[in-house]
Amino acid sequence: MATRRVLECETYEDSKHRNAGKDVHVSSASKVEGQEKDPFGIPEDQDFGDVPVAVRETDHYQEEYVAGFVEKWDELIDWESRAEGEGSFFIDHLKERGARRILDVATGTGFHSVRLLQEGFEVVSADGSPQMLAKAFENGRKRGEILSTVQAGWRFLNRDVHGVFDAVICLGNSFTHMSRERDRRKALAEYYAALKHDGVLILDHRNYDAILDDGFSSKHVYYYCGENVTAEPEHVDEGLARFCYTFPDGSKYHLNMFPLRKNYVRQLMTEVGFQETSTYGDFQATYQEDEPDFFIHVAEKEYVERAA
Repeated sequence: MATRRVLECETYEDSKHRNAGKDVHVSSASKVEGQEKDPFGIPEDQDFGDVPVAVRETDHYQEEYVAGFVEKWDELIDWESRAEGEGSFFIDHLKERGARRILDVATGTGFHSVRLLQEGFEVVSADGSPQMLAKAFENGRKRGEILSTVQAGWRFLNRDVHGVFDAVICLGNSFTHMSRERDRRKALAEYYAALKHDGVLILDHRNYDAILDDGFSSKHVYYYCGENVTAEPEHVDEGLARFCYTFPDGSKYHLNMFPLRKNYVRQLMTEVGFQETSTYGDFQATYQEDEPDFFIHVAEKEYVERAA
């Protein structure tokens, strides 16, 4: 029987004792002999090898979210500015559908999980990064909320997260960590299986179409709102978007992601079984294709009868 990995009532410091001596997967692309590791068994420093743009493995994301980067993540998103930027968009969509039980599969440092709990939703907070989950729990506790957290990779979601949900949310440009198409299809199938018959998936990603076709620009209004923090691509091709994140203290971190095109994601959702998908640009239903920083897909599972 699969073990359900729960990190409830645990801060980053608490986890040092729980994880002492345990091994966490480290991909061959970045294993460094003798490198110091954090309490979760993850190397303390990012390492992309001699050719960073060659690292295109789905499992590498765990090593990218090292402790130092996780500690600075909230400087990047700025909770107050982000809440102001997105308004009640997600909350309204969930309430319109009568959703109560939500699975946040990309919890990160907890921004959306905490907001939804404050709005009265029941939330299970999942993430593949133990560092992020520990930080999310800490952030929730500071705001008077106790997160129910589960460490779970998306390709094995229903092994580790039990029950069905009214909605699954995958936000914060997280789906771009799926580097291979078979991984993206498997993850979407797992989201689909976790939903009730009339459930909804809400998934977002950067406007990679504009980045690939016209070059990078960003308003930094809706998602990455931190002052004096930059998030810009160092390399972009059809199979990789390598972003550099620079913070006021001069520290830099990188993420290697797959540049998802909007219509490709919509096609995958349809092929997995979602019946209707509405796509918004920076929370607006109408937009010019090159204008939004982010696309948000709202995919409905409920079966729709169509004429033959």
